Amino acid sequence: MSTYNQLSEEERYCITAGLKSGHSVLTIAKTLERHPSTIYRELGRNRTHHDGDYRALIAHSYATARRRRERRGSQFTQDQWDIVINLIRRNYSPEQISGILEREKNFKISHETIYKYIIQDKRRGGDLHEHLRIKTRRHRKRTGSHQKRGILLDKRHISTRPISAEKRSWIGHWEGDTVIGADRHHCIVTLVERKTGFAIIKKVQAKTSCEINRVCIEAIQKYLWRFRTITFDNGTEFHGYKEIEEKVQIKCYFATPYHSWERGSNENLNGLIRQYIPKGSCMRKITQVDCDWIADELNSRPRKRHGYRSPKELFYAY
Repeated sequence: MSTYNQLSEEERYCITAGLKSGHSVLTIAKTLERHPSTIYRELGRNRTHHDGDYRALIAHSYATARRRRERRGSQFTQDQWDIVINLIRRNYSPEQISGILEREKNFKISHETIYKYIIQDKRRGGDLHEHLRIKTRRHRKRTGSHQKRGILLDKRHISTRPISAEKRSWIGHWEGDTVIGADRHHCIVTLVERKTGFAIIKKVQAKTSCEINRVCIEAIQKYLWRFRTITFDNGTEFHGYKEIEEKVQIKCYFATPYHSWERGSNENLNGLIRQYIPKGSCMRKITQVDCDWIADELNSRPRKRHGYRSPKELFYAY
């Protein structure tokens, strides 16, 4: 019997004829001087999708298309794949990688090709898939939970925010939230600028108004020239907002309770952070150095909506 190579179209017609004549796989394999596993593999891969029958013409078209796809995937050199792998390990999404490589006129590769590479790597036992973005969290219905959070009567509603904040026409309009650790005590404060997506992450030792105000004021004073407004979540930890307004002279607004989509930039940022601090993790050992590193990683990532420029580029360019 011959060593394995791709079946020809003529051999596929012989297989079809043999099956129609009622011959066994072993008989067909002997006739074609092929190993029986080659015939079994052919039948398993190239039967028609709708009825499971084996037809030479369709089987040959399946095989040809598969080889064409495989050749497209192998057109890149190992050096090029090394660049892609390095960006994957930096938690860039396949779409971001494709966009930035094209933008920098390095080489063109589609995000579909990168996804296929990651899937193949996973099948080989690789870990590249672990760097893909976490799937969207399920929305939870908070039935009867409205009484659990304090009510602040004189807060400014998001609907009264300047139109430039809604349209992202000016830099300086921010969103703020907290991300809580598994112990429900240690947490981080996240601030994100709406126009550029630039993020600031601060570690707090306790989810209290005093701690929240301290880190927010610290962040604002560092980038005071880049702050106009902040829109907060409705958690009671933000109810001391008037101290922020008095010390740094910016206005604070609040989203509608349980309407997280009104702060879409912050929700997206918090999801990205979960790539580095998985849900269910305890944040007791997270330091400000860790937070600064995560923020810099995210601020350096290219974004599709910015033409694959990074938030950091835009934040300091305006």
